[in-house]
Amino acid sequence: MMSAEQQRSIPGYDYGSDELAASPVTLEDLELLKQAVLFTGEDERYLRMAGDVLESRTEQVLDVWYGFVGGHPHLLHYFTDTTTGEPDAEYLARVRERFAQWILDTCRRPYDQAWLDYQHEIALRHTDKKNRTDGALGTPPLVPLRYLIAFVHPLTATIRPFLAEGGHPADEVEKMHGAWFKAVTLQAALWSHPYAREGRF
Repeated sequence: MMSAEQQRSIPGYDYGSDELAASPVTLEDLELLKQAVLFTGEDERYLRMAGDVLESRTEQVLDVWYGFVGGHPHLLHYFTDTTTGEPDAEYLARVRERFAQWILDTCRRPYDQAWLDYQHEIALRHTDKKNRTDGALGTPPLVPLRYLIAFVHPLTATIRPFLAEGGHPADEVEKMHGAWFKAVTLQAALWSHPYAREGRF
């Protein structure tokens, strides 16, 4: 796991900070969501295995993901300064560093209260707090929910070739990939909270 010094070196990465708001989703709710996506202890084990494979490949993974976003103007729009019409390069770079850490957090962090609180923070950074962390005040103030949901597939489909590079048997690659798919789906469900009307989450 990261040292405190390493954590501070990632712009805007404040996992475990006392300043983060507590998630409105309870740990009991989280357990029910895990059951809904069929997430088990075996998935936790295969996620840790996936983290070992992906640790040295995060930049390659991000090249694929950023290429995907950059190749679709309607997605790049949410990183674009609405005044100049140009992508905010600093914003993209800061998010990229956190995105790399998110890959490892998905695989290695225990899904406990600190993890749940940080999922809520990620959700807020797509909604009520978008742009504040990075001072990117010229970019659009909201990422629509439809894209958070739709992005589950690219994040899942594109990770499999990297998992296959770890030298594991095909059945273990499938289990790592399945565990990753469940973990991303679980997080997308949590990120949807700020978009839901009161009592409808």
